[in-house]
Amino acid sequence: MKNEIAIKLFEDKKIRVEWVSEEEKWYFSVVDIVRVLSESNNPNNYWKVLKNRLFKENSELVTDCNQLKMKSHKDGKKYKTDVMDIEQLFRLIQSIPSPKAEPFKLWLAKVGYERIEEVEDPELAIERALETYLKKGYSKDWINQRLKTIEVRKELTDEWNERET
Repeated sequence: MKNEIAIKLFEDKKIRVEWVSEEEKWYFSVVDIVRVLSESNNPNNYWKVLKNRLFKENSELVTDCNQLKMKSHKDGKKYKTDVMDIEQLFRLIQSIPSPKAEPFKLWLAKVGYERIEEVEDPELAIERALETYLKKGYSKDWINQRLKTIEVRKELTDEWNERET
C-alpha cells in the first residue's frame, strides 16, 4: 500500500493527511480536525470525550474510525493516530458545534478536487507543493534543492526497477 503523506493548511493550521493509493482516499488526522473546529486547548481530550459520547449513541463513526501512523506535531515521531476519510469527516463535523464547520466543509471539497486535478495533471501537484513550502516559510533555494533531490531519487528508483526485470 503506497501512501502519500502531506500537511494541508486550513486557515494556517496544519492538518496531517495521507493519501492511501490502494483505496484512493485521503485520510485526515481526527485530532487535527477537532483542534481546528473546537478551538480546544486539549483536542486529544475533546476527541476522547466526543468519541465516548458517540460510542454510547452507537454511532458507526467511531466503529469505522481507522488508525494510521502519522508524524506528531510535537516531537516528529510517528504514532498511531485516529484518521477518517472525507465522508466520515463530514459526519464528524456535524458532531462538533463550530462556526468553522461550513468553511471547513468547503475546504475539504477543495482538497478532494485538487487531488483529482493532480491525477489528471501531475505538474499541478508540484506547483502546489512549491506553494505550500513557501507558506511554511522555506526559502526558494531550499525548495529547489528539495525538488531536485526528489527527482534524483525517482531516477535512481526507476533505474533499480529496470535492472530487476
